Amino acid sequence: MKVVVASTDEQENHIAELIEQLYTEIFPRFFPDDEILELKQLKVLQPQASDQVYNGTLKDAFQIISSLQALIAVLDLINDCKDEKEYEEMFERNSQNLNEYGYFFPLSFSQFKHAESREGKFSQFIKPANHFMI
Repeated sequence: MKVVVASTDEQENHIAELIEQLYTEIFPRFFPDDEILELKQLKVLQPQASDQVYNGTLKDAFQIISSLQALIAVLDLINDCKDEKEYEEMFERNSQNLNEYGYFFPLSFSQFKHAESREGKFSQFIKPANHFMI
């Protein structure tokens, strides 16, 4: 008999927050709104029941959180990286890990590296600075 520990609600919420961060902070810096909408339609980073390898265990949740955090860190520093090969390997390893757990992530390092910068451009996906209507 094998005993496993279930993931906590906080971990599940943190996974959702990290995915939301990718859609609201990272993707708008690299892709126009129509491409982000297409990613949502393709259900990128939304696990499918048919591909689900993630069983809700503590270890699995930790692996997914770690992979999402690593991708965010790499993409935050993608234009400042000194050793591009090392960053690319880290990106590929973590995106493969997400795919193995059923979190569909078909994007490649080069798609982000060679994307035209969208810094300072408006996007419907960027979180508002406040919730007050002016």
